Amino acid sequence: MERIAICPGSFDPVTNGHIDIITRGARIFDKLYVVVLNNESKHPLFSVEERVALLKETTKDIPKVEVDSYSGLLVDYAKKVGAIANIRGLRAVSDFEYEMSITAMNRLLDQNLETFFIMTRNQYSFLSSSIVKEVARHEADISELVPEVVENALRKKNAENNK
Repeated sequence: MERIAICPGSFDPVTNGHIDIITRGARIFDKLYVVVLNNESKHPLFSVEERVALLKETTKDIPKVEVDSYSGLLVDYAKKVGAIANIRGLRAVSDFEYEMSITAMNRLLDQNLETFFIMTRNQYSFLSSSIVKEVARHEADISELVPEVVENALRKKNAENNK
């Protein structure tokens, strides 16, 4: 039986911390779907299509990874692809508190979907997409925070928004 997992997120934009969690999750499972969720409560800088394209580019060399998008309940997507696990990255205790409530709701909706938490590596413990966007908006160096293709996309997007 193929062990399939999902790694959901907004990925606005994808960071080196995300790539680390994706890479480590892909080593554990036979197939890993990285899923861009369309969260209507957030106001993303990049469209869903742009985020999917950036993720496809940045994960193209990671075996067993497939990038997709979904608008709906995560448990429904998991059932659609036959996933048995949900992979979530944790940076700090505050992440755990948030993730615990999401996990409890997912478990209420689908008892068979397990959640696996992967602790981020120390060098990414401060890193978030929000921080990256703010630093990039002020034209500071983000080369150690995101893959090069994402850095270029952020510069282009910021230039478009500053016209």
